[in-house]
Amino acid sequence: MVKKQVNSDALITTIISGIEDVKGKDIIILDLREIDNTVCDYFIICEGTSNTQVNAIVGAIHKKVSKELKDKPWHVEGEDNAEWILMDYVNVVVHVFQKHIREYYDIESLWGDAKTTIIESKS
Repeated sequence: MVKKQVNSDALITTIISGIEDVKGKDIIILDLREIDNTVCDYFIICEGTSNTQVNAIVGAIHKKVSKELKDKPWHVEGEDNAEWILMDYVNVVVHVFQKHIREYYDIESLWGDAKTTIIESKS
């Protein structure tokens, strides 16, 4: 099965819009393209305040990307406990955390060589 390629910029914009629709917090983009042996081009990381909000963020991303770009994640993990849900769109991987889990794993530091873009909240 060959997955049709969706423009990464359009995908990132749509994902961020989905996160903002349900008030996801502390959104950052890690550009991994300059780092050797990475599994994708971008990580998008954000957080919700509860299991319910984490699930809502993932649902909003799924719905918006599906509707606007006719794309769906290749793989999703972590929906059972909704503390850290990973959505894999092949070139773009979305990490939706609860705050304490995000702080514990601190994947931003693990990928410290990546170019980081902080998305200002629209509150």
